[in-house]
Amino acid sequence: MFTKFVAGIFDVFRRSIQVRYVTITVALSVAALVAVGGFLSISIGNGLFQTRVDQILQESKLATSEVQKTFSATGNTDVVSLQTLVNEVIPNLEQNIANGSRKVALLRSPNQATNQFLQSPISGELEISDIPVTLRVKVAETSNRLVYRSITIISQGVSHPSIVVGSKVVIPVAGDYELYLVYDISDSQATLDFMQSTLALGGLAMILLLGIVAYYVTRRIVAPVERAAMAAELLAQGALDQRLPERGEDVVATLARSFNRMAQSLETQIGELSKLSKMQQRFVSDVSHELRTPLTTIKLATEMLESKTDELDEKAQRSLNTLVSQVARFESLLSDLLEISRYDAGAVVAEIEPNNLGDVAQMVATGLEPLAETLGCELIVKLPSKTADADFDRRRIERVLRNLISNAIEHGAGKPVEIQVGVSKSAVAVSIKDFGTGMSRSQMDRVFDRFWRGDPARKRTTGGTGLGLAISLEDTHLHHGWLQVT
Repeated sequence: MFTKFVAGIFDVFRRSIQVRYVTITVALSVAALVAVGGFLSISIGNGLFQTRVDQILQESKLATSEVQKTFSATGNTDVVSLQTLVNEVIPNLEQNIANGSRKVALLRSPNQATNQFLQSPISGELEISDIPVTLRVKVAETSNRLVYRSITIISQGVSHPSIVVGSKVVIPVAGDYELYLVYDISDSQATLDFMQSTLALGGLAMILLLGIVAYYVTRRIVAPVERAAMAAELLAQGALDQRLPERGEDVVATLARSFNRMAQSLETQIGELSKLSKMQQRFVSDVSHELRTPLTTIKLATEMLESKTDELDEKAQRSLNTLVSQVARFESLLSDLLEISRYDAGAVVAEIEPNNLGDVAQMVATGLEPLAETLGCELIVKLPSKTADADFDRRRIERVLRNLISNAIEHGAGKPVEIQVGVSKSAVAVSIKDFGTGMSRSQMDRVFDRFWRGDPARKRTTGGTGLGLAISLEDTHLHHGWLQVT
């Protein structure tokens, strides 16, 4: 099912120029918006982050400076007084902030020379493990400078993006301590998320709008082309009255006008050719019918002369024999012309009845054996193992086979001619093969033309009319079959 769906999508994409253009437009728009949106998102995010970092560092610098001043100004040297001072300073750091919240941790630096140490205060919901070890190492190695890192603090199952700023402070008697100020920047992250969501929604809306615009524009362009393609298809099928609407002065209107002029020209020329063809068909039919009467008279006179052959001298007898053969050929030519004219007029009706193609082929080959013997040719008939029964007009199929086999004998150069009958579940066929000199491609293209001869100078034994293969082709088409020469 999925394969068929995908195949259907590809078929629509392949067949519809509008779908391709809209798809390409939307795809390029998506790529452009993703690139621009990604760049803007990263740039704005970095800008927001850097602005917040600068603000945090400024606040941390002031806070650290105040803490250090407080510790340096105290005159207390006992641990209890110092611890009380530390406990007072740290809560003030948590509260004294203009934007957001701040957590504080005051941790004793490792490797201190003094044994005096204070309890390290740390804000609630802040663990020592939240402060990166690498940051503590950096702070321990750095004096009079702030060091910061971006971290994430998990509080009650919720992640809070934060920035921790560390610096070293000195407490009299107690030694070096590390002050860490942790700022929650969830508000900045929320602003960035909102901005990214807005960009994404705006991008989707823009893509949808571009898709609609692309569909409208391509429809305006493709619709006339589709109408022209449909009209051209109908014109090719014979609907010569097809025309396109002419509106405007643009290239589409020029296409419509050019198409209409072409269609009008074709309709006029084909109409004239049709009239000429009908006149030609009528002329051939009329001439053929008109010639039958004088031909009949000539034939009767010839038969009368044949009955008195004994009374003629040898020269007159030779002339009479020539006359008889030419009258017979003339009669055959008239019959073929009448048959062709009936095909041209669409007046041919096949007399279909059950027959056996193998029997017909065998009978025709037997009838042509005298001609084959005269030319020193052997006829080889190959019949299938099962009978080749089919419904066809026996007289016409006999005529087709007679024309083809006699042509093979004529062109076989005295070599054998193979006649093979084939049969399948839905069709029957006959293959006739000779081993003569053959024909060129240009000759094969014209072999079914009327009155065409491959070699006009060649002497013919059967004295054909030049219409045999043309009539054979029509007889085959009448049976919804095909006739090929290879």
